[in-house]
Amino acid sequence: MAFVPLVPIGDPLSSLVDERTATDQRTALAALEDKLRARRAEVHGGWGPTYVDRVHKKGKLTARERLARLVDPGTRTFEVGTFVNYGEVFPGDQKSPAAGVVTAFARVEGRWCMVIANDNTVASGAWWPRTPEKIQRAQMMALRLRIPTVYLVDCSGLFLPEQSKSFPGAHGAGHIFKMNSLLSANGVPQIAGVFGDCIAGGGYMPIISDRVYMTEQAYMVIAGAALIKGAKSQKITSLDIGGPEVHVHQSGCADVRVPDDETLLACIRRDVARLPSSGADFYRGDLASVEPRFAPAELGTLIPADHREAYDAHQVLARLLDQSLFWEVMPEVGEEMICGIGRIGGLYAGFVINRQGLVRDPEHPERQRPAGILYRAGIAKISAFSRACNDDGIPLVWLQDISGFDIGREAEAHGLLAYGSSLIYTNSTNTTPMFTVLLRKASGAGYYAMSGLPYDPVVQLSTSYARLSVMEGRTLAIAAFNTKLDDDFQITSTDPAERAKIEAGMRDTEARIERDMDPFVAARQMDTDEIIELGELRAYLAALVEMTYQNTGYRRVKNSRIWSMHDLRALVGGPR
Repeated sequence: MAFVPLVPIGDPLSSLVDERTATDQRTALAALEDKLRARRAEVHGGWGPTYVDRVHKKGKLTARERLARLVDPGTRTFEVGTFVNYGEVFPGDQKSPAAGVVTAFARVEGRWCMVIANDNTVASGAWWPRTPEKIQRAQMMALRLRIPTVYLVDCSGLFLPEQSKSFPGAHGAGHIFKMNSLLSANGVPQIAGVFGDCIAGGGYMPIISDRVYMTEQAYMVIAGAALIKGAKSQKITSLDIGGPEVHVHQSGCADVRVPDDETLLACIRRDVARLPSSGADFYRGDLASVEPRFAPAELGTLIPADHREAYDAHQVLARLLDQSLFWEVMPEVGEEMICGIGRIGGLYAGFVINRQGLVRDPEHPERQRPAGILYRAGIAKISAFSRACNDDGIPLVWLQDISGFDIGREAEAHGLLAYGSSLIYTNSTNTTPMFTVLLRKASGAGYYAMSGLPYDPVVQLSTSYARLSVMEGRTLAIAAFNTKLDDDFQITSTDPAERAKIEAGMRDTEARIERDMDPFVAARQMDTDEIIELGELRAYLAALVEMTYQNTGYRRVKNSRIWSMHDLRALVGGPR
């Protein structure tokens, strides 16, 4: 029973895709991912070299330079929220790349941490619309994973011309401090380094941290010198009001005074090194991370750009999992869904992915039906699998390429609403960490049911192919103009002017929906956490899964001898 029946899956790319198709698919993806890389570089540049020079002339580092010096040498960071506010223009014709704050998973002294760093090249680290929500989202990721949280604070407070969009509301700026409190209440270590401005809300953010450092250029104040001068006619500097002399030696609001950025970052690394080490190696046992037999970079050739074209979902898993080994659970039922266990980075995780193409129709054996849709047996299967992963403490990865639920008289008679509700209940109440990836289509209630962002996965990633919407543009246009169409979806009016108006309206609706499905739109408004290259997917997932095993004791992690998975196998696929 302790044996986990992992078996090899996958085939060489040459046996799956002919060279002409492979070239076409690589070309289509390259155009999208070139744009992704260019936009990522644009965001990383902040407000540009002039503002970087201003930071350096003050003897300080930029946020991304601080992050680069904080992390373990030779390791990469995994940024989330890169494209929040991307393309939006605020008063004064100003932009806020990454909403003026860098949020990233980073390895520090061998431990994964969440790093939240104000971008001091963007309005001196001010909080823009969505900056508070982005910070809170990062804090929630840290809370769900129980990983140390590091704040690199250099914040001039709210971007005042847009204060009405970031100050009030349930997730306004003040909610950051509630998240500070919840992290503290749950025993998640918080370390803050204050490098410069720390005004108003920015002043509160470090205070609940377990350790607070200040450089000689740093100050923390409820109100800065300009406001004090206006309100009380007192001429005094912000350093005089709340610099390290005040907060380290008098108020006790900070713990340690250091000369500069480099020293502060070294102090944070020293503190993280004092925390318990990662439990990931314990759960790996004698195994290490082993690359798949088929390169993850092949995903870009394997998955067609056209969302209407099928591919073999097993081949996707074969390019993500260690040694391309997988234990498929309950393969005999709900063939439109594939679920099972594999290792990634040497650690067990559960995987659910939509099969593509056509599958057997169990109700009508002589027929086939399209996959990429949730039917009764598939819903029941992945709901049971999700519950088992939760019971066994196995982190769960949802790989979405879904058109939605089955519809029609037969679907309703089969009780799809009830089965879907069961799956939604399962995913809403799971406590095991879950991660969601939008490979291509993420449509309708299927997006919800497979742990879309409204159902609180720890992180949701999107590829450049991702299309997030209720339904496709043409289908939605037909639904929107349904009262003006006949049973064959043809316009009923015979008046030429009215027909032209309806046709234009349908075209405009379809075009607008297609634009809205752009993953950069979702990322801009925080409907997805990050857009990544397909070739990066394994690295992101390996890092996220390792984070779930880092801290011991806060959730159940069963050994494989007592997994519920074995019971499912015996009940569904074993001898009767």
